[in-house]
Amino acid sequence: MRSGTDNGIPRNVVVLSWVSFLQDAASEMLYPILPLFLTSVLGAPVSVVGLIEGIAEGTASVMKAVSGWLADRMRRRPLIGAGYGLSSLSKPLIGLAGGWPIVLVARFTDRVGKGLRTSPRDALIAAETAPAVRGRAFGLHRAADTAGAVVGPLLGLGLYEALHHHLRPLFFVAAIPAAGSVALVGLVRERRDWTPSRPEGGPDRTKASLPRRYWRVVGFLALFGLVDFPDALLILRAKALGLGFVAIIGAYVLYNAVYASVSFPAGSLSDRVPRRLLFAAGIAVFALTYTGLGLASDGAWVWVLFPFYGAFTALTDGIGKAWVSDLLPERQLGSGLGIYQAVFGAAILLAGIWAGVAWGGTGRVPLLVSGCVAAVLGVALFVYDPAV
Repeated sequence: MRSGTDNGIPRNVVVLSWVSFLQDAASEMLYPILPLFLTSVLGAPVSVVGLIEGIAEGTASVMKAVSGWLADRMRRRPLIGAGYGLSSLSKPLIGLAGGWPIVLVARFTDRVGKGLRTSPRDALIAAETAPAVRGRAFGLHRAADTAGAVVGPLLGLGLYEALHHHLRPLFFVAAIPAAGSVALVGLVRERRDWTPSRPEGGPDRTKASLPRRYWRVVGFLALFGLVDFPDALLILRAKALGLGFVAIIGAYVLYNAVYASVSFPAGSLSDRVPRRLLFAAGIAVFALTYTGLGLASDGAWVWVLFPFYGAFTALTDGIGKAWVSDLLPERQLGSGLGIYQAVFGAAILLAGIWAGVAWGGTGRVPLLVSGCVAAVLGVALFVYDPAV
């Protein structure tokens, strides 16, 4: 039996939303600081920054598939708690680092934690939420998570100035809300009527048994992922258009503020209209954003287009998870969501590689290519339902 709030959203979803808010506030407090810490304090070259982030994101993608399989075979709360705990430990470890290899270890640990918690957490949200309010539930969670990405950078920037540009203390401050998120996981209560599946077969057998319509949807979304390169490249584009450090942080906060504010209403709307159509609308907004950034010749356009980018993410992130969840039997929610997120994450990683190679001095070419391809995919998704 699902115990929930007056709006139909289960209590566990609300708790996990607060957990994600605290952890994301801690992580995003450090997001704009870490490259500066690596290059300015530890003396690492830019190539090392790319290496660390590439290994980190690849690790998270692999772990999402592994943890998804585990989430169908054991209780989910211990996986969620362990994942948030590992990510929390990584923050003070970076603050203690005397060289970039320690940062690599810490980022690896952080992404193992993220991968370990994400699929079980999303499976728990999907399993405890009725399909009629599933979009709203994922929308609430994404809104809370991204609200942390608004608070975190602003807090980090304020502390950066207050501490006279000393960076190390920030990693220890960030450990406080991160520890709070781990403590809140203890308030999650799993359904007593749910028992894990017997551990028969392995990931290969799970892969073969997932519904065909699920694979068609995941395949289509992976195609889109190949043109959706990491946000760090958009930040480089903002810099190329003339924005300074504080302005870039401001634009990034604006993006997250729109993402957070649109996620819940978008998720609620997806409970009343086909999620496919909202995802297609999100791809259309993505095409507009990337094409606009590719054509822009003035930094003022960043302030216009980054909010659109926030709307795109709100129309696709939580809604994508709700859409995929609708295609899965309850016993395979963890495996299915884990594979989806791993495949989509791998596609984005490949997108970052080809876009980085083609970037040149300004990034115009990959942005325009991605914008055009996304426009075609958005129209295709409007007229064709891969789940049918």
